[in-house]
Amino acid sequence: MSGRRMMTLAVLVVLAAGAFGGWGWWRGRDRIDPADPKQVARGEAVYRGHCAECHGARLEGEPDWQTRRPTGELPAPPHDASGHTWHHSDQHLFSITKHGLARFAPPDYKTNMPSFVGRLSDRDIRAVIAFIKSTWPEDIRRRQQALNNR
Repeated sequence: MSGRRMMTLAVLVVLAAGAFGGWGWWRGRDRIDPADPKQVARGEAVYRGHCAECHGARLEGEPDWQTRRPTGELPAPPHDASGHTWHHSDQHLFSITKHGLARFAPPDYKTNMPSFVGRLSDRDIRAVIAFIKSTWPEDIRRRQQALNNR
């Protein structure tokens, strides 16, 4: 093989390795990892600033969260293991947080859950979900992960 072909091959190998390595880095950006202390810490800070007012400082939700108010809205549910948050996949939780519940509910469904488009970055939303998941017992995390694996 000529020197020029060897050089071309070497450049292609380096470019391919960089592309695959870069893809791995890029894909890692959209992960939700409750075992990542940096992501969890970021999520906790974002949660405290944007979610705790309704969902509670300890993720406990509002009282009587399963009983509709006279106006028709349900109170904010808990995000701890006592609630139903873990019954949903990460993608569903991300979508509801980003776009608000009204986008996914029937037209006459009343909700106070806002959209966070333009208010929270995708990275912040993933971090909040990681924080919430970090508080769940291991068996709940496994059950919720099974939804992600489907």
